[in-house]
Amino acid sequence: MDRAPSRFTIAAPQIFDGVRMRGPAQVVISGGRIESVNLRHAPHPGAIALPADAILAPGFIDVQVNGGGGVLLNDAPTANGVTRIVAAHRKFGTTGCLPTLITDRPDVIERLAITAPDCLRIPGVLGFHLEGPAISRTRKGIHLESEIRTPDVRDLAAMQTIGKDSRSIVTVAPECVPASLLDQLQTIGFRISAGHTEATAAQIAAAADRGATGITHLFNAMSQLGAREPGTVGAALSDDRLFAGIICDGIHVDPISLRVAIRCKGPDRLMLVTDAMPLAGTGQQSFLLQGRRITREGDRLSGPDGTLAGAHLTMMQAVQNAITLLGVTLAEALIMASRTPAAFLGLDGELGAIAPGYRADLVAFTSDFQVIGTWIAGQSG
Repeated sequence: MDRAPSRFTIAAPQIFDGVRMRGPAQVVISGGRIESVNLRHAPHPGAIALPADAILAPGFIDVQVNGGGGVLLNDAPTANGVTRIVAAHRKFGTTGCLPTLITDRPDVIERLAITAPDCLRIPGVLGFHLEGPAISRTRKGIHLESEIRTPDVRDLAAMQTIGKDSRSIVTVAPECVPASLLDQLQTIGFRISAGHTEATAAQIAAAADRGATGITHLFNAMSQLGAREPGTVGAALSDDRLFAGIICDGIHVDPISLRVAIRCKGPDRLMLVTDAMPLAGTGQQSFLLQGRRITREGDRLSGPDGTLAGAHLTMMQAVQNAITLLGVTLAEALIMASRTPAAFLGLDGELGAIAPGYRADLVAFTSDFQVIGTWIAGQSG
């Protein structure tokens, strides 16, 4: 990462400040934080001048990223592996992420626990996402059924280390675990997200009553909306307590369902996620996932039996897709990529806006959605 002066200015033709588009503007950064935002036409002497068609926005936050740059977190739960994943996604505007570990053996969780403190010092790592192992076998998706389980003492010991001093989340099927486990997971530092679940709407509501605040990849791997049983989807769409991640790639969720979701949740509760796999940021066409060959056809990733296996998606592409598939404005898409996930993680006073006092996590991109610069705590890279 390139070192930046302790105090510098970015001159942008337009900024998205977390609420609306403004500009031209001079964003003054000092000590890794935004000192001031000044609307003026003449660039400040010595300012970093962005191109005439550029937009400066809060950096994207991805709460579900399994891999990138040829690396799968399950295979490389190490500081080096996480560094490569973060670097791959930073090229596409992600300045904060939760590297995601899918259902796996206890020793894999323990390996992540050992390296977690080092990983949390990597710029851009906000915490981790444990997607499993307490999920429904009937909604397992690509997860290995043999490793699905209720966390035991060994798992919880490792999870306690992972959840410490981070903004980590865990995906669980609430109908598959004792309610007390939700309390325990929150006590050791995790936010609760319901996913890979056959839960009824009542069971989702009960989980929310106990503190669950998220829904993992809405519509995918969960009980669907029905006339007499609203299921997880119905509960997610109707309960304003719940944030919902959504994979906006045109493959995982039909555009009609995407538009229903945005009408029900709005950009303040619906957040873009990539669910990205190792092929993101590479030209590779396949990889191994826990011994199974996952192949890419176009942007679709699938296992040997045709089951979807994560996504080939970046946050910059997700922003573009949100505009075309959901019919939202650029400002709304940027909210879904930054301010909303920041709020979900409890970082809404720290990230997701260009305003005095906020951390200078920023992305600059052109009118054709090409990323031309990123900053994390004021450091360019």
